[in-house]
Amino acid sequence: MTNEAKTNQEETTQQDTQEEVVEEVFAEEVEEDTTTEGSTNELTAKLEESENKYLRLRADFDNYRRRVQLDEEANKKFRAQSLVTDLLTSLDNFERALQVETENEQTQSLLQGMEMVYRGIQDALKREGVEEIDAQGAAFDPHLHQAVMQESTPDAEPNTVTAVFQKGYKLHDRVIRPAMVKVNE
Repeated sequence: MTNEAKTNQEETTQQDTQEEVVEEVFAEEVEEDTTTEGSTNELTAKLEESENKYLRLRADFDNYRRRVQLDEEANKKFRAQSLVTDLLTSLDNFERALQVETENEQTQSLLQGMEMVYRGIQDALKREGVEEIDAQGAAFDPHLHQAVMQESTPDAEPNTVTAVFQKGYKLHDRVIRPAMVKVNE
């Protein structure tokens, strides 16, 4: 073989080898691309899942914060409820004492002092949001009234309050004691 033939043969062998190397490298790159795409898809799915978990956790926390805030507002609004409930019995006793008829001047001045104290207590309760339930002549409402008697009176409308035995009270639209009433049938 001549030098030229040897050189041609070597060049052909080198070209074949280069083509094989290029094909192998290309095949490896294709494999790497598919594995990279697979891991990218997995990472994207994990990222989306983490984002969803974060959003749910954030929404839960916001709901919790709102609930706590509403509870705090309700506690502030109704903080005096137990005190008011305890005072209502004394307030009823004050009203009964003020209804006593007397002609004695000393007793009348004592009653005037009691009236001033009674009005002061009523004003303080109003400032706290306590309201008296107006029951006389009103339509019976089981949320506001407690029927303790019934009567049949042709003068009154059916299912209306004809007498109030004990006043009822509300604290910021929450009934703390229903009015004890007599209802027309």
